[in-house]
Amino acid sequence: MATIDELRTHLFATLEALNDKENPMDIERAKAVAEVAQVIINSAKVEVDHLKVTGGKGTGFIADNKDLPRGITGVTQHKIAG
Repeated sequence: MATIDELRTHLFATLEALNDKENPMDIERAKAVAEVAQVIINSAKVEVDHLKVTGGKGTGFIADNKDLPRGITGVTQHKIAG
């Protein structure tokens, strides 16, 4: 697993395995997956900070910063109506 997209795929597979009525995933194993996933998610947050500092030059963990919501990698000014 090398990208955030692959992490999402793996996490959804874990959810499906938990919901399998015939052969559900062991709860302890699912908790371990969730804990490791949280560490990876935290590293994605660091990646976003890296994108901000470098002006959008990522490491590849987040495949394409064009997929990030507007304003994540730069400064966005908002006008207040009134």
